[in-house]
Amino acid sequence: MHGIKAGISLIEEHEVKPEHAAKHVGSGEVEVLSTPSMIAFMERTALKCVQKHLPEGYTTVGTRVDVRHLKPAPVGAKVTVEAKLIEVDGRKLKFEVKAYWKGAVIGEGNHERYVVNIEKFLSKIKKAMAESS
Repeated sequence: MHGIKAGISLIEEHEVKPEHAAKHVGSGEVEVLSTPSMIAFMERTALKCVQKHLPEGYTTVGTRVDVRHLKPAPVGAKVTVEAKLIEVDGRKLKFEVKAYWKGAVIGEGNHERYVVNIEKFLSKIKKAMAESS
């Protein structure tokens, strides 16, 4: 269906802005990169890693995150995130993700995404919403 193979990777740089700080997102009281924001950077990089390999009308959705946040990075820092596709099992894609600041690993772990047809995916959500009202 999608022809994506393990081994592809993407490295992106993300700037830690005030809205990414733990104090801003409510996950802490300090002005450093929050764990939720680091995970969002990792998810975004994994998404972009495979999106160009998918047919039109398809995307991936995140379904699992298993990440450790090891070191802080201050607001204003440039954080480098790497997503490497390590396993493909049908529509399930498993990534190894890492975040770096000044050459040191500040976060690492695994992330899973599923390939979905956007139209079918949204249709299921609309149907579920209609059934619940």
